[in-house]
Amino acid sequence: MQLSVQLNRWILQPIGVWPKLTEISYTERYAYGLVNVMCTSLIGFLFVPSAVYMALEMDNTYHILKLSGPLSFCLMAVVKYSSLIFRENDIRRGIKHIESDWITTRHNGDRVIMIKSAKFGRRLVAICAFFMYGGAVFYYLALPFSKGKITESDGNLTYRPLVYPVARVIVDARHSPISEIFFWIQCLSGFIAHSITAGACSLAAVFAMHAYGRLEVLMQWIEHLVDGREDLCDNVDERLTMIVQQHVRILRFISLTDKVLREISVVEIVGCTLNMCFLGYYTLTEWESKETTSYITYTVLLISLTFNIFIFCYIGELVAEKCKKIGEVSYMIDWYRLSEKKGLALVLMIAMSNTSIKLTAGNLFELSLSTFGDVSKKISMSIVSVEQYDL
Repeated sequence: MQLSVQLNRWILQPIGVWPKLTEISYTERYAYGLVNVMCTSLIGFLFVPSAVYMALEMDNTYHILKLSGPLSFCLMAVVKYSSLIFRENDIRRGIKHIESDWITTRHNGDRVIMIKSAKFGRRLVAICAFFMYGGAVFYYLALPFSKGKITESDGNLTYRPLVYPVARVIVDARHSPISEIFFWIQCLSGFIAHSITAGACSLAAVFAMHAYGRLEVLMQWIEHLVDGREDLCDNVDERLTMIVQQHVRILRFISLTDKVLREISVVEIVGCTLNMCFLGYYTLTEWESKETTSYITYTVLLISLTFNIFIFCYIGELVAEKCKKIGEVSYMIDWYRLSEKKGLALVLMIAMSNTSIKLTAGNLFELSLSTFGDVSKKISMSIVSVEQYDL
């Protein structure tokens, strides 16, 4: 169980969206609520002053585009954070489902399959967190320090520009110590926003890979339906009952996973697609301006968001393909050796496998590699179109 969800807990618990698996006191409940309010407020601390600044003080089109990407990322973080809070009960049910599966799995072969899937899911979480936090370090720390301080034309004021500029009608953030306070608060807020994105992707990876592992275990059970196995029932009818019950249980878990990721997947696919267009454009412009740190920063962020979309599409493809495999395995076993007409019971499983529940982005489109390919094509076309327009 720790192998499956430990990294998720490390990411989600500090931002107050790890579900309470046991009864907690009122003090702890209020503490969780306070953390939720603080995290939302900190993200708003990034968005509101910068949005006012863009509306009142910016007139350069490129600078407006350059700030639109970070602001849209903040909006995405708020929506995903709200979804994680709203879906707390469903997330709790999913985690308890995973725990129950680990407890009831006794056969060594089944445990090896589940451990393999859990390790793969853990690697996806680690890679996602590495790129996401790496992008945050570059964007909030390396980029501002590499550009150094700016001196006003009259020479009376020197300050470090903020990643998220603040409208002067709110406060003049060029003066010390206001500038330093805003800088470090923005760093904290940025890391919270990146933690939300990393946590959402990690939750999707762990839930989907658990379903994938359980489907592989079910395939092993089906292959031993006719001759049995030492840990399975001696009676064919009882083995068939176990297989059908397990299949239904897995399909319900996949349906629960799709429900948990309903809003998150839509925001991730649509929002990341938009931000990847922005980042691709930023990367090309920074390459032309010879600013190495900016180029590296936008490249890391582009890789991070690309990997996030890829995770959602890839795990959806894996689960869908493995569901179809259940029907193939059911047909390929020696069903003709079953007595009487028990083999006809497999027809229902084959039919269910062909119409299995698939992971979708809010029921708008399937999460699959073909979707990822379509998104990549649209992003490439958008970047090329913008670049040609500039030329």
